[in-house]
Amino acid sequence: MSKENLFNEEGTAKLKELAEKARNCMFITNLKGNLPFNARPMSLQECDEEGNLWFISSKESNKNMEILQDNQVQLYFMNNGDYEYLSILGNAYIYDDKSMIDEKWSVFANVWFDGKEDPNVSIIRVQPSEVYYWDTKSGRFISMLHFFGAIVSGQKSDNSDGVERKITV
Repeated sequence: MSKENLFNEEGTAKLKELAEKARNCMFITNLKGNLPFNARPMSLQECDEEGNLWFISSKESNKNMEILQDNQVQLYFMNNGDYEYLSILGNAYIYDDKSMIDEKWSVFANVWFDGKEDPNVSIIRVQPSEVYYWDTKSGRFISMLHFFGAIVSGQKSDNSDGVERKITV
């Protein structure tokens, strides 16, 4: 398994690519609290050019309340179709000003809110501090052939197609 790290622009581009491709993550709060941690699925609005991840959330949600107590969060993205996985530890910041809501609003958020004028709408920005990802060098099809070849031959996989990297944004 390759472990070459990515830095700065290259790292931010890879973070953006993987997060926006997967779109959905498990958003975990209360990391310093008692187990189990509080996790819920969230849909990413955007990963910007600086590597910040943006979400729409209710001001009244447990997630928002927990971020106000401790803003360290963990995000887990999975794109099983391409064997891509992303882990992000970062700090979350809540915004409720109209200009930020206008900028980050998505029509899909109407499922949870009465439009962007809903007084409960807030925007969460996650600024990553540690990012790791895992994927394959040759893509899903070749990885599956390698996997099935190991099954048929009875040999263990050397996992040489896998890539594990730390990203510094």
